[in-house]
Amino acid sequence: MARIGRLAFLAIAVVFHMIYSMSIFDVYFVSPIVSGMEAFRVEVAKAPAKRLVLYVGDGLRADKTFQYFPDPSASSHDVSTQEPAPLAPFLRSRVLEHGTFGVSHTRVPTESRPGHVAMIAGLYEDVSAVMTGWKLNPVNFDSVFNRSSHTWSWGSPDILPMFSTGAVPGRVEDATYGHEFEDFSKDALELDIWVFDRVKQLFKDAETDAELNAKLRKDKIVFFLHLLGLDTTGHAYRPYSKEYLQNIQLVDKGVQEITELIDDFYDDGETAYVFTADHGMSDWGSHGDGHPDNTRTPLIAWGSGVAKPVTVRNGIAPGHEDKFSNDWHLDHVQRHDVAQADVAALMAYLAGLQFPVNSVGELPLPYLATSDKEKARALLVNARQILEMYRVKEAHKMETVVHYKPYAGFADAEHSTEHRLEIIEKAIGDGQYIEAIVMSHNLIKLGLQGLRYLQTYDWLFLRALVTLGYVGWIAFAFTTAVDAYMLDGKVEASRSTISIIAFGSVLVALYSYLFVSSSPPTYYAYGIFPVMFWEEVFVRRRALVEAKNKLSSKLSKQDAVKLLLNLLAYIGILEVMVQSYYHREIYTIAYLLAVTWPAFYGMAFVRKNWTLCLTWALSCTAMSVFTLLPANKVEDSNLILLGGSLILLIGVLYIVFEKSLLVQAAPAREGMGANKADGLSRALIGVQVGLVALAMVVTRSSVTSLQAKQGLPLGTQVVGWVTLVASLVVPFLHAFSPNDNYLHRLVIIFLAFGPLFIILTISYEGLFYFAIATTLVSWVRLENRISQAASTSNPTPNGQPLASELQNPLKPAIAAAKHREAALQSGDFRALTLSDARICLFFLFLLQSAFFSTGNIASVSSFSLDAVYRLIPVFDPFSQGALLLLKLLAPFALVSANLGILTNRLKLRGGSLFAVVMGIGDYLTLRFFWEVRDEGSWLDIGESISMFVIASGLCIFVAVLEALSETFVRGVRFDGGPVSTGAVHSNGGLNGAAKGSGAKSKGDKSR
Repeated sequence: MARIGRLAFLAIAVVFHMIYSMSIFDVYFVSPIVSGMEAFRVEVAKAPAKRLVLYVGDGLRADKTFQYFPDPSASSHDVSTQEPAPLAPFLRSRVLEHGTFGVSHTRVPTESRPGHVAMIAGLYEDVSAVMTGWKLNPVNFDSVFNRSSHTWSWGSPDILPMFSTGAVPGRVEDATYGHEFEDFSKDALELDIWVFDRVKQLFKDAETDAELNAKLRKDKIVFFLHLLGLDTTGHAYRPYSKEYLQNIQLVDKGVQEITELIDDFYDDGETAYVFTADHGMSDWGSHGDGHPDNTRTPLIAWGSGVAKPVTVRNGIAPGHEDKFSNDWHLDHVQRHDVAQADVAALMAYLAGLQFPVNSVGELPLPYLATSDKEKARALLVNARQILEMYRVKEAHKMETVVHYKPYAGFADAEHSTEHRLEIIEKAIGDGQYIEAIVMSHNLIKLGLQGLRYLQTYDWLFLRALVTLGYVGWIAFAFTTAVDAYMLDGKVEASRSTISIIAFGSVLVALYSYLFVSSSPPTYYAYGIFPVMFWEEVFVRRRALVEAKNKLSSKLSKQDAVKLLLNLLAYIGILEVMVQSYYHREIYTIAYLLAVTWPAFYGMAFVRKNWTLCLTWALSCTAMSVFTLLPANKVEDSNLILLGGSLILLIGVLYIVFEKSLLVQAAPAREGMGANKADGLSRALIGVQVGLVALAMVVTRSSVTSLQAKQGLPLGTQVVGWVTLVASLVVPFLHAFSPNDNYLHRLVIIFLAFGPLFIILTISYEGLFYFAIATTLVSWVRLENRISQAASTSNPTPNGQPLASELQNPLKPAIAAAKHREAALQSGDFRALTLSDARICLFFLFLLQSAFFSTGNIASVSSFSLDAVYRLIPVFDPFSQGALLLLKLLAPFALVSANLGILTNRLKLRGGSLFAVVMGIGDYLTLRFFWEVRDEGSWLDIGESISMFVIASGLCIFVAVLEALSETFVRGVRFDGGPVSTGAVHSNGGLNGAAKGSGAKSKGDKSR
């Protein structure tokens, strides 16, 4: 391609990272859904049960279901009620006397859609399917409901339509309440009461409706009660709150009433009951990741066809070895844990239904009240159903690959699926039921391994392709930085006919292979980027050689050693950033070490700038505290108001001391901005300060109302929205009275996001916002003072330029402009140097810190939605998530603005530092790409996905921040020189040298 412009480079960066961020879903999480399978059911004279009732307590943790607690509904003054007791005595009685229980282990992501799909359809959707979980989106695969003769369901409008829409017409009937019922600011008990009342009404109507009565008395029917109250209450009050515990009591009582109602209605003892949950909930009221509190849910089955409890008189019964259930007082009852998909197989068997054709669940035999012979026959049918999926997927794979290599477990006639099934059938015929069960169990495991083999068949090719893409991007970004910002685009590309033919042939060959393999469209997108990037690097190899020659010409042995040490140090810092994803406390150590940074420039520098160095030390020390605080926060209005008060104080102090601050910030020919203040500008700053104060008032009011469960007053909600929107709009009014001082611009940006960090925070986030703003300003001013000190120091001795650069990172940056003061006045830009890599690493460090200081970005659960209820109290995950994301990204604006100002102050072309950052940042992305896991503990799987997505997303953020920084610093004056308009370096090519005279004339006009 021809040498591209800066905006084109940013566009390529965004498109590339957006496409490649989806690569993990093509590599690691391909949808398991296939079609064309034969359905199987256990053929028996009479099904274990005529009907099935499924209770799902949305967001119910296994431990809270069985633990003992003081009565949460009783008065704290009533001593008699403080004795711990079970919250769910009816469910407990099912465990002790009537059925079988265990823990159902869910998979990541622990959200409602994938959880319900797993337990009702028996399959684990690819992780990206969670994004369709809150909309009217039919489940496009088979389910237990679809195999029933009729299913009645009651509950949330966000869950039920997934199974009724797209099923056999008229087979699945749902009744849902309105979305307005899902109000986090009110008592969520009404959600479950609504469900129980509707079920009662159905059976009451059947007493007078003969048609309904006859329909209810058919075989193979299913009743599904979705109980969302627990999830809503847990989000709003946490799962250890009395509200959550009261909800458990309500659910237990409701389940008891419905069970007794159904038993009385049919009076035949042929109803099977299953009680479980789609996911759990963390202590801080969230779910989504793989934390054990989110993945462990209760499973209780009783009724027709279900085995009675197995107990021991002494000691601990099997199943409790993990000690998770030590405080449940159920140690004498055998616990049978299952995978969540196994629940679908269990329900299909109990109701006499065909297994859902996409189910990967294994029938949990300990739950069945039947003979070994029937268990062996049932498990054999289960194995046939899973092997049928393998057969269809293998046939599809054989049609689409150039040379298919079969799965080793079924590769020859002796180990074929048909031969293995014959052996099991013979064992059953010979009465060897236990042996047949063991062989069927092993065959199911082998079948699932075969399915995984087919699922991961293209892994090596895809991972190699994606790796080439990321490494190619890193090489392309660095080549662009060297060519455009170090060599000023003076070295022309050496593209030849041969190179065009060579790289074109590679692309054609790759696309031909993808076409023959019937690859999806995304594969073609993954393929074009490596070829494009490496072709660009190849044709610009002369620029890389020129840069190498420049470097080696100044490189002595001593310099080479120092350079190597610096490179190792940079790689070490990047690896530290990688490890910080696992241990956020690393940032505490890093900030404490950063306190000593000014001392590296000599004690004379520290004494001369002691106030600034002290500010830097205090701000870094403050930042070091946040990563020691718990990421899982509890709402604290006092901390919210304290953070708001500090933001307000900054605004008030700036108004009071604006003139003196601007004078100090812009001493003649040495400062970073010009002094200018007027009435309109001060008035607008005053409005921004007022909005901060208003945000504190409205937040206090909303917190009080929500904590009292009085709902969110409409007036408070409206004022909150007006405050938030106005805080983001008012800064643009400064365009009518621009002030070109950098400090003034930073204050405007700081106050713009102040109300956001008050209204949408629940604890110490406002304090963090104050601390990181102080740190960033101190960093920029320190870099400025260091550059001034370096520019006035003795010049670098001839023959030792690189050694000096390695000792003092900013000296070569200043020496690059021979007459710095003249360059500042003319608007000339200097070239990138090796030392600028330090600034890029500093920027990347601050960018990562903006995430980790208030949460654990590797765990989505650490970001609470509590604050969002102050603006959107009714459940709306996409809108609520957007507000939360806005708050998370707000510190990026501060980081971006400060880097933009620093870039201009150091006379670097706009985009030069960002180009290096985007190259460096993908070291993290590539590391996390290879660490993504789709097996192992759910916690590991969830964290690995989050880390890759965030690392990849940060590179997109950097591209967006580059554009933001251009906006933020436009019009800011540096050293009394030209105003930074952005026109010089936003429209031209990356290689275009800035026109000093043009920049100056524009600056003069603006004056």
